Amino acid sequence: MGGQVRHIGVVERRARLAVRHRLAPQARAATPKEVADALVALHGTDPATVYLAVGARLADPAGTIAQTERALYEDRSLVRMHGMRHTVFVFPTELTAVVHASTGLAVAARERASLLKDMAGAGAPDAAWLKEVEDSALAALARRGQATAAELAKDEPRLREQFVYAAGKSYEGVHTVSSRLLRVLGVEGKVVRGRPLGSWTSSQFRWALAPAHPELDTAGAQAELLRRWLAACGPATEADLKWWTGWRVTEVRRALAAIGARQVAVDEGTGYVVEGDEEPGAEGATQPWAALLPGLDPTAMGWQQRDWCLAPALRPALFDRSGNVGPTVWWDGRVVGGWAQRPDGEIVWRLLEKDGVGREAEAAIAAEAERLRGWVGTTRVTPRFRTPLERELSA
Repeated sequence: MGGQVRHIGVVERRARLAVRHRLAPQARAATPKEVADALVALHGTDPATVYLAVGARLADPAGTIAQTERALYEDRSLVRMHGMRHTVFVFPTELTAVVHASTGLAVAARERASLLKDMAGAGAPDAAWLKEVEDSALAALARRGQATAAELAKDEPRLREQFVYAAGKSYEGVHTVSSRLLRVLGVEGKVVRGRPLGSWTSSQFRWALAPAHPELDTAGAQAELLRRWLAACGPATEADLKWWTGWRVTEVRRALAAIGARQVAVDEGTGYVVEGDEEPGAEGATQPWAALLPGLDPTAMGWQQRDWCLAPALRPALFDRSGNVGPTVWWDGRVVGGWAQRPDGEIVWRLLEKDGVGREAEAAIAAEAERLRGWVGTTRVTPRFRTPLERELSA
């Protein structure tokens, strides 16, 4: 990772983002799969985010819902599963094995140990009993194809059994075996989220068996995941990489070395790009662009250090108390405001940053708002994590 270090400034970083994240009009994608490939991962904690993030990046967003549902539940070219930082994402299906080996195994071991500990503390049956229930539930899921926890419990009644969690503590509660076990099976890469019970905005999902995938070496999988993400989001600092992956710093450094990452200078300090990506590319040719991105969008959430695209002064209005970003308005590579949907379906937005945002920008933003309303139609979308500006605008 030696050699001459080149500085990649804010203007160039924003130009890279415009093309690589499929946000500039000339860079927009034809399918949801192309969007997911470009971004590596779409945040899936809020189901609506997946569709809104895809629609913002499609050349023709009219088919966003049908195309995304087909990719997730019919073609299975996209899969919703646990990934980095114990968070639910939507990935290209071919990344299933990489995500599982690079980030899922360690989390899965902790989750299973925690479940067994909580069950033992409540006097519930032991690990052998749990393994019987697990095998029976997976067999039932294989027969059904997709099923809710309640449906699986008809085939395996032991899933309905309950145990007290954290007895005597202020956060004491009652868990069913099904809720905890299916969560464990999810992080273990054995099951994934299937088709929702309601519309595309619903957070109630059926479960399905995970796509078959090979078991990969953890270090090799980490190198591959980091290479893909750095190609999409580089340059990024070590702090960015550690935050996005949720790995230990030693794992990040090992993966950087494995892929032969190159050092560059960014305003925050030392950054990294994939080999061959040190010099300016064709991204500098993009025209100014506008975008309305949803809460938890992977572009807005991609880096720990975001001052180069999101001014610190805008954070109180656009983030919740846990650090989740809400709906954002972008102009030419930076966040300039926020947006929301009112009960009558109108898309409303407000500029928080007006420096360099003139009539051209306002017209482009208004066009994006109309474009969004056009494909969302009569559906009402309320972000799962609500932010001050979104609440105010939607009232």
